[in-house]
This record gives sequence, structure tokens and C-alpha cells, in this order.
Amino acid sequence: MTNSPNDKIVLVTGGAGYIGSHVCKALSIQGFTPVTYDNFSSGNHAAVQWGPLEEGDIRDEEKLTATIQKYKPCAIMHFAALIQVGDSVANPSTYYNNNVFGSYTLLETARKNNIMNMVFSSTAAVYGMPETKTIPEDAPLSPINPYGHTKLAMENMIRDYSHAYGLNHAILRYFNAAGADLETQTGTAYPKDTHLIPLIMQAASDSNKEIKILGTDYATPDGTAIRDYIHVWDLAHAHVKALQYIMEKQENLTLNLGTSNGYSVKEVVEKAKQVIPNTINVIECDRRAGDPEILVADATRAQIILDWTPKHSDLETIIKTAWSWKKHQLDTQSNDRKSA
Repeated sequence: MTNSPNDKIVLVTGGAGYIGSHVCKALSIQGFTPVTYDNFSSGNHAAVQWGPLEEGDIRDEEKLTATIQKYKPCAIMHFAALIQVGDSVANPSTYYNNNVFGSYTLLETARKNNIMNMVFSSTAAVYGMPETKTIPEDAPLSPINPYGHTKLAMENMIRDYSHAYGLNHAILRYFNAAGADLETQTGTAYPKDTHLIPLIMQAASDSNKEIKILGTDYATPDGTAIRDYIHVWDLAHAHVKALQYIMEKQENLTLNLGTSNGYSVKEVVEKAKQVIPNTINVIECDRRAGDPEILVADATRAQIILDWTPKHSDLETIIKTAWSWKKHQLDTQSNDRKSA
């Protein structure tokens, strides 16, 4: 059992990943010390820049306990999860083991060590195929793939622990995180990324690659699917505000994080062509089974409750920062090869 938790130390599971590393930076700016806990299945050592690192798996209760007793964090921010939808369909066992069993182990270890605050990285995938064009938090929860099922199970565990054991929590459902750190200190580095903007960056940096527009026959103005893109730095800022809220108010939150505005796939591609000087090869393909035509957050509650407004989520800023990060990655790789 820990005693006297340090109210400025936060354990960040998955802190070496895309969103986790941005949140670590945001925590540091607000006076917290983030302790990254990551097994590096998809995270990157170079992303750990704003606090200590403990390499470990969320399913390892012994390592988690040792880490918590070493640092005595006041809260946990939980990003450690497998997130690839297609992979979850092919390998549901892996997803339930990591996401659900791992989260249970984390919650149990937190309970045994008297950690009473948790911010959880959830997803719009818990809504499945929504019936409305903008999605409020009280929309039906009906995920359509194992990834979404595991995230909803993680949400439900947190709520049950809250009800039984008094855990203060914020469940943050976000839509399409995009862009990169404004100072190019961190960004997405996942080699198997299947999201639109990272794929555009790959196509822009390699003339042998192309961006596939999956479906041009949706009932949208230009026939392509519409998504709500939120800049990862706006997302990180909201996480810190949510943590401060639950610690100060002792109240629980379930909030959408988005912009309440959507862009079509074609709009994103066209903006990338305007911003990036390189040629981007584009091909149009059939739509992918199970893709909703419109996924846009109703983020009103987050903006009001957290006094938070996305400031960097215009499409141009998202693409400019993503491209700056991609160029930084390519320069780093080139320098590494030269020095090898």
C-alpha cells in the first residue's frame, strides 16, 4: 500500500506512444511529472522526453506495483492498448488479453495501492454505426468490432470500480487524432498506421506509394466519408484539463473530444496537395465494409465542462504539423544511416 501520493506525479501507461507522448509533454508544461510506463510494442524510446521511463507491461502486476510504490503517483492516465480495427477482427484473443485483462490488472493494482484518479483513453468506436450525423455522449453504445468491444469493456470496468471503490475517473472518447507536436518534438511513429493523414504523409514522402480513397459513393457532398479530425495537441490539452477537473471536483466525466466539425476524405487529400510540395498519388477504391459515412463528435459538453476549445484543429495546421514531423523522421533516418 502506498502512502502520501505525490500530487504532481502521474503514471502514464502507453506514454511512449503517439497520444501518450503528447500528453506527457502537456502534463510537464502544467507542472506535473509524467512517468511513462510502456512495453514498446508500438511505442518509441525517443518519445519519452518529459519524465522518467519504466519499461513494463500492464498485465504485469508485480512490475506495476513496484513502479507505483517507487513513484507514488496521484493518478493514472491509461493509453496502453492495441488499436488496429482490422487486426482486432483477425486476432480478438490478443486484444481481449491486452486491452481487457491488462486494464483489469491495472485497475486492481491501482485499487490495492490506493490510487483514486484515472483518465482513460477511449474511442468513438464504442458508438459503432451511429444513427445521427453528430454523436452526443448519450448515443447508443454498439461497437461493431473487437477493438470497440474491448474499449467499451474497459469503460465499463472503470465505471464499476468507481461505483464500488470510489475511483475518480474521466473517460475521454476521441474521434480522429491527427497532426503532430507544434515544435516537432514528437508525433506518430507507428509503422503499421492505417489512419488517413499518416498514410497521406507516407504517399507524399515516397513516390512509389499512393493514397487510397476507400469509397466515393457515400451520401455526402463529394461522395467520400466524413470524419472529425482533432489535433493531437488539442487532445493532450483536454486530457490535462480532465485530470485537473476530477482531482479538484471529485466528479466523474465521460466526454467526447472532437471539433464538432467534419472533413471528407477528398477535402483532406486536397488540402494536403495544397500544403505539401511533393506529388501525392491518389487512387479511388471501393468502400471498406463497416465504415460509417459520417463520424462527427458533439463535443459541446467537453468545451463547457473543461472550458476547452480546440485551437489547432483546422485542417491546414493538422497537415502542416504532420508533414513537419514526417520530414523530421526522414531526416533522422538519413542521419542515422550516414553515421552507421
